[in-house]
Amino acid sequence: MLSGIINIYKERGFTSHDVVAKLRGILRQKKIGHTGTLDPEAEGVLPVCLGKGTRLCDMLSDRTKSYEAVLLLGQSTDTQDAAGQVTARAEVSVTEEQLREVLQGFVGDYEQIPPMYSALKVNGQRLYKLARAGVEVERKARKVTIHELRILEIRLPRVRFAVDCSKGTYIRTLCHDAGERLGCHGCMESLVRTRVGEFRLEDSLKLADVERLRDEDRLDEAVIPVDRVFAELPGLQLVPEAAAYGHNGNPFRPAQAQPLLEAERARVYDDRGEFLGVYRYDAEGGLYRPVKMFYQF
Repeated sequence: MLSGIINIYKERGFTSHDVVAKLRGILRQKKIGHTGTLDPEAEGVLPVCLGKGTRLCDMLSDRTKSYEAVLLLGQSTDTQDAAGQVTARAEVSVTEEQLREVLQGFVGDYEQIPPMYSALKVNGQRLYKLARAGVEVERKARKVTIHELRILEIRLPRVRFAVDCSKGTYIRTLCHDAGERLGCHGCMESLVRTRVGEFRLEDSLKLADVERLRDEDRLDEAVIPVDRVFAELPGLQLVPEAAAYGHNGNPFRPAQAQPLLEAERARVYDDRGEFLGVYRYDAEGGLYRPVKMFYQF
């Protein structure tokens, strides 16, 4: 069974679940999970975890994400993107200065109301299922963070921009909210996710690429080892006498690993060099304690 991460380029028309299902067939293994959904009409980076790498799914979903989007001014839709039904139209008479001021006003924390057409649950029901049934329910605003927003091109009524944001940010809703602040409505016309944490668009593979690598017996070129996700952390290797502590997920003393250091967090390997997991240093107890284990017998 393969373990690690594949940086997939999700193509337009596929759901994130479609990608996982197709990969299960291509790789012939069941233990696969994605790290956060992309709308079917969106495309771009979708890190997919394999084998013991599926324990990374929750950690990778927290990473900062980057997108390139096109905001279409002059109309709003029920889905907040151009694929939905138009609910309102207005003349676009904004200036470039107004546009830049409004979009920059979203940088920082802002309260965003999730769209009805989303996979979020309210009272145990998916919002998009309620929306399809013609039911609209109240949604609580959630704090999201726009780290940076850069306008790339203005050709009214279209504005192409790049944005770095926190998890849970709906770019569709950002486009809708921008249109409302400008007083002319707006929706998202296109979306490409260019980065999830350290996973970038230029390094991503389409499903056809993965299939080709499988047929050429070169899948190892596509699978990123789990420990590479934590490359910024110092690495520790347990001495042979302490290897069992790591295999069993037990704490260990700094003197039982090389090099001797007391880092806040570290990648830990057994005496044979197999990655065990991420540990944190408990200064009070003088021990390294496991945060997330990836070792399997």
